[in-house]
Amino acid sequence: MIAKIGDIYVVYEERLQQYAACQVIRIKEQASSRHKVLAAVLELDWHSDQLPTEVELQHIKPLVCNYYFWNDRWDYSFVDANVPKHYRLVGNIPPLIEAECNSYASWRTGGSLYRQLQWEAIPAELRARFKAAAGSDEQVNIAGFPAKLSTSTIRQGALEQLEDWSELHKLPCLTAIHTSHPYKPELIDYLRDTPFITELSLDDPRATELDFTGTSLNRLILKADDVESLTLPKGLSQLSLVGTVSEKLRIYAEHDGKELLLMVDKQATSHYGLSQLGALNIRGVADIDLAELAGQFPHLHELRIWGAPGYAANMGKIVKLIGLHTFTTYDLFGFTGEEFPLPDTLPQLSMLWLDSLPADAAKTIKARYKKAAASGLDLSVTKPRKPEWMAENLTNPFRDWDGREHITSTNAKKAMNLYKKMLGELGALEKQAASGMNAAEVHAALAALVTDFTATLNKMDSRSGFIETIEREEIYEVLHDLLKNTKLNLAESGIKVDLDKLIDIFDAERDF
Repeated sequence: MIAKIGDIYVVYEERLQQYAACQVIRIKEQASSRHKVLAAVLELDWHSDQLPTEVELQHIKPLVCNYYFWNDRWDYSFVDANVPKHYRLVGNIPPLIEAECNSYASWRTGGSLYRQLQWEAIPAELRARFKAAAGSDEQVNIAGFPAKLSTSTIRQGALEQLEDWSELHKLPCLTAIHTSHPYKPELIDYLRDTPFITELSLDDPRATELDFTGTSLNRLILKADDVESLTLPKGLSQLSLVGTVSEKLRIYAEHDGKELLLMVDKQATSHYGLSQLGALNIRGVADIDLAELAGQFPHLHELRIWGAPGYAANMGKIVKLIGLHTFTTYDLFGFTGEEFPLPDTLPQLSMLWLDSLPADAAKTIKARYKKAAASGLDLSVTKPRKPEWMAENLTNPFRDWDGREHITSTNAKKAMNLYKKMLGELGALEKQAASGMNAAEVHAALAALVTDFTATLNKMDSRSGFIETIEREEIYEVLHDLLKNTKLNLAESGIKVDLDKLIDIFDAERDF
């Protein structure tokens, strides 16, 4: 179904256990057929157990958002004009607002309404204190660290000397904490006493049993290596488990995870007690058996997989996920187009994005899903990879550059060769160090390698300026990982390497 101006759609918002609504206020036709038609969608101030009546539609209003840092604003963004299958058209009336739209998102009706209702449930005096501090430049002292009164996110650098979590009450606008401090009752007491903290990242919990009931967390990020029991608060929508997850882990969540997005690294070896899990993202996959996964998580409506790159077995078994409406993969191989499910076997599918996959599979899937795409499926099948590309690039950290719109295939190949060259030269240097090369010589050689590496990238970028923010960050990560590995190997020869100094050379020499 393609959205039209004035259309009003409703969708069931699981967290509200009610329907929420939106209206299409604008259609944006793209200049090129390669780009999708977009619809500007406005969130509406309506929710109910029943579909709206005609009378209700005539009196429906835009949602005015004033939660947290929003100040009486409407929430509207451009989305793909293909309407997801689980949305229902209930009417068409003239657009409720006329406004320019400069933001882009995905279909997410009900999210702002949920946050607004959560905000309104907070005592008025606390909300007033939050708003009063939001625009302030006043400084406060947090365990010896100066912080703005309006601070919304605090990280470990500001928490090094913190001993009393209640000190954070000095920050009325604080909504997110990222810390290496361990899980302790004092932290939980603070969270339960502070309705504004919606995000917590614990790098090192140092506990086997964690209980977050009574907090207002919406997003929780944990290094979960040793965690065996994890109790989630009501309303948590996203849980990210970083690193290796313990086989003993059991997660206790509202409705057994029906409204939860779980993010894990490499694989999900168990359902961890989340027998009704609704959404799953798996990062850095090497091998994955989709028959096993479908058996563990039969109620998934969203499944996203990022390969390391990775190989998928039993791709056809995703048909067992009868409620699946979003399926995306990146750098995932090992399957054929014939094995991939036919469109009519995935009746709820609204989004199918396959990025970097076997070329033969890409060709077959595109052909089979062409009719479904014409009927409204959000289909994207990009970066088909031939066997020779796979053989050459599976260990290439710059492989994603091949196929990016603003990067030529020549520069993508040069980046791959530069990586291989740097890897080989660092390996040769490590061997020389093991044979008696002194520390000063090693340091000089490393500095020269980093300088040459950066100079090559400067030259590549000088003509077209293709290295933008994302590419710069990727280059940094590749160089950092190469040098970190060399640092560890050289330590075995008794040579210490100052990684920060080498990165400083990169920063000083780069022109991008």
